[in-house]
Amino acid sequence: MKNQTTPEVQKSEAEWREQLSPEQYEVLREAATERPFTGALLKNKDTGMYTCGACGAELFRSDAKYDSGCGWPSFTHPDTQQNVRLLEDAAHGMRRTEVRCKQCDSHLGHVFDDGPGPEGTRYCINSLALGFQKQP
Repeated sequence: MKNQTTPEVQKSEAEWREQLSPEQYEVLREAATERPFTGALLKNKDTGMYTCGACGAELFRSDAKYDSGCGWPSFTHPDTQQNVRLLEDAAHGMRRTEVRCKQCDSHLGHVFDDGPGPEGTRYCINSLALGFQKQP
């Protein structure tokens, strides 16, 4: 039986470095955070699907995106909860919940309990961790 935490997409670090820009690699593979208010997708208002910037897994629909004012793209909920994995993160002296892509185990951002939706969650995701597929 396959371990449930084993990602479907597995690559060597050399393969990830070849595929991703240095900035994407730092965020997606080393769990860095991009500077606030600098992300290319922060102000995107197009209709479509936000995907994992590493493997293309579908993560968030545009109708779940909102302007939280935090400096990173924010979503009320993932499109499919099965495509994200939540982990406890005690780095930097804080207790947070990290959001990772379940398909490739890439770092996406963090989820907080101060969102406007019915679940009350704010998925605060790095722009560099996302791709976007525009839909008509």
